[in-house]
Parts: sequence; C-alpha cells; structure tokens
Amino acid sequence: MSAVLGRLLAEVDAVLLDFDGPVCSIFAGYPAPKIAAELVVVLQQMSASMPPALTDEQDPLEVLRWAGSTGNQATTQAVEDALCAAELRAVESAAPTRYGREVIVAARQAGLPVAVVSNNSAGAVTAYLARHRLAAYVSPVIGRAYADPMRMKPNPEPILRATQLLGISPARSVLVGDSLSDIEGSRAAGVRSVGYANRPTKADPFRGAGADVVIDSMGQLAEALIANTDS
Repeated sequence: MSAVLGRLLAEVDAVLLDFDGPVCSIFAGYPAPKIAAELVVVLQQMSASMPPALTDEQDPLEVLRWAGSTGNQATTQAVEDALCAAELRAVESAAPTRYGREVIVAARQAGLPVAVVSNNSAGAVTAYLARHRLAAYVSPVIGRAYADPMRMKPNPEPILRATQLLGISPARSVLVGDSLSDIEGSRAAGVRSVGYANRPTKADPFRGAGADVVIDSMGQLAEALIANTDS
C-alpha cells in the first residue's frame, strides 16, 4: 500500500483535504447529535412540516439537506445560520486528528499546495486553522455553499472550485476524505482520492466507490509525503 500511495503522490501537484475527519473531529466537544436536535428545533420554530424520522437524525448536515429539499429559502437560511453558529462554537473544542497537522506540513514541505474542501462552513474551518496555527499552510478553504446544501459534496463543484483557484488540473490533484461523499465527489470531479478509513467498516465501501488508495491512519499519508520529499 505504501508503494501505491507513494506513486499516487508523485503524480499529483496539490493535496485537497476534507476537514471533519482528516484534519480534526469538529464535533468532539459539541456532539453532532446535539446540534442536529437543535436544528430540528429551528425547523419547528419555522413551522416546517417535518417527517417524524427527522427528529432522530444524528447528522446536522442531513437536517440541513432536508431543509434545502423543502424549497423554502427562509427555512433553509434559518437552519444554515444556526448550523454556522454551532460549527463556530464546535471548533473551540474540536479534537485534532492524529497526524493531520503533520500531513499538512509535510505536503507543503514537499512543494504541494494544500486546500480544504469541506461540507462544513468556511468560517468554522478558517477559525480552526487559525486557532491551531495552520492558516499559513492552507489555501484556499472551500466550505459549504450558503443555504444551498445541494452543492455540498458529493457534488463535484466545491472540489473543482479548489482546483481552479489553485490553477491545477483536477487530474493532478488528490482529495483525502473520510466519507463516501468525498470519494464520489472526487470521481465526479476527475480528482484522485485517498479514503481515510478512520473506522474499519469504511474501508470496503471506499474501495467499492473507487478510492485510489485506502488508509487507516493519516500517519501513513504523512510518511509517504516525507518519503517523496526525501527521494
């Protein structure tokens, strides 16, 4: 696997990182299910007619997706604003992913620009990077399109926007992500992908979705970047 990963990195000119997973666990101190429940309350305050199952939703992004599916822009904006505020609060207690920082630094030392492409808000990502002294290493930061959840990954748009801003061909870029939406979005964008299987059950689905490489530690990626720099 290390040889395959090394060859992939030798063939790309930029590293794109998903945020929640490869860089940190954004909801480590402010749990996602709690935020999802708070967003459901926002929907109730907006008198939205919700399916009963939504009250049990654990993922705040899925609550936002549902709000967007209603076609009611005021409702979608209310949920979006509440989620942005919650994410800014969450980054204060976010847990850095082991070796996530080393990957960012090693990529830059290897001469590769690093961008973040996230379904979280750009404001939250930027706040985390500044808080952890990583802002100087990462540009651009592409976050969730405001109140337009259909443009989140697996939609390839944010991935392609990152490559355009970097001035690098999608085929010469690699996205590292820990969800199927990252792998599927990468394929749709024509970008290589590394599946970060931070849970063992993710590995086979990532391979099935077409990930170029699957890793179970960001340390593997950091080591490969350092090896490519030294070679």
